[in-house]
Amino acid sequence: MKVILLDDENLALKYLENQLQHIANVNIVGKFMDPISCKQALLHEEVDLVFMDIHLPEMDGIELAEQILEIKPKLNIVFVTAYDDYAIKAFELNALDYVLKPVGKERLLKTLKRIQEREEEAAVDQVPTVQTLRVQLFQQFSIATENGRVAPVRWRTTKAQELFLYLLQHRGHLIRKSVLIDILWPEFEPEKAYSQLYTAVYHIRKTLEPFRDHIKIANVTDGYILNTDNVLLDVEEWENQISSGQPVNADTIEEYEQVMGLYRGDYLQELDGWWVESERHRLKLLWIRTSFQMAEWYTECGQPMKAVDTYREICERHPQVEEAHFALMRIYASMNSRLSVHRQYRMLETALMEEMGKSRVPVSSPGTASGSKSIRNEVSFIPY
Repeated sequence: MKVILLDDENLALKYLENQLQHIANVNIVGKFMDPISCKQALLHEEVDLVFMDIHLPEMDGIELAEQILEIKPKLNIVFVTAYDDYAIKAFELNALDYVLKPVGKERLLKTLKRIQEREEEAAVDQVPTVQTLRVQLFQQFSIATENGRVAPVRWRTTKAQELFLYLLQHRGHLIRKSVLIDILWPEFEPEKAYSQLYTAVYHIRKTLEPFRDHIKIANVTDGYILNTDNVLLDVEEWENQISSGQPVNADTIEEYEQVMGLYRGDYLQELDGWWVESERHRLKLLWIRTSFQMAEWYTECGQPMKAVDTYREICERHPQVEEAHFALMRIYASMNSRLSVHRQYRMLETALMEEMGKSRVPVSSPGTASGSKSIRNEVSFIPY
């Protein structure tokens, strides 16, 4: 195993070198006190492992690590630090990623063994080379290969996952580091916030290493750009077809039924945050608009039960959309099912009571305008 050492303290560097020299199959090919020189060596030489001090004079060690992983994602990095366990926890580092000074031989042996075990596990989980990756963002995030095999994605921290999903949502665009810190770590002091950012990007690079041919994060000036290659996102596929401008008619209805099946649930519905909620709301309005178009076409073409199923789905997913309830009442009335009309009226009343948080909410009678604001009013402003 070829190893490089980086530490700005000469005594610590020599001590670590001495410990590693007594371990079989470890070949120290370079020692550095300067992070820039170390980076150049790592980028130009074949190295298996680097022991790197976290606290460096010119650059945060974790920032340096994520810059190196941008080019060499398979490189193993172990951080050497004098920080105690509490400080390490603040950096959100896994035990495989760090050793505490002074570094004992037994701890080094355990770390090297775990690195070997992790590489063996990664080989088992390795995603086979494929032309296209399918990424699901409706309901929850997942990655699948062309044959439908779901590839395991094990996020080290929730912040790393959230950062990745934010970059993915803004794929192809430069996102400044200051913006990311304001969104994800607004409560931290600048120095710690940047350390958290570098740590999260570091974890993302390690997590996405099996997909490096398809998903790449570039460190550009003072920000990051996430680019994808041969990646099919269900959100993108769905919106492109929904926004194609084709009217709902006999020639297109089957295509609409198929593409609406991609909408398995709301966009990243388990994730919180204003940035995801804004996108979730926008896509939700598109889904509601299209569902109304399809239901209205079913009604006009004498397929009332399909219309009922579509309106019911709107009511189940978004009970506050009043016009869907009213449309169901009109269909039930046309079938002379007074019980169904009454039941649907009560369902709407209950939904509005829950939404408003009041003991009683006036509900207009079927077929008349409601006093409360309807999401359908928002949908009407989306161009057809």
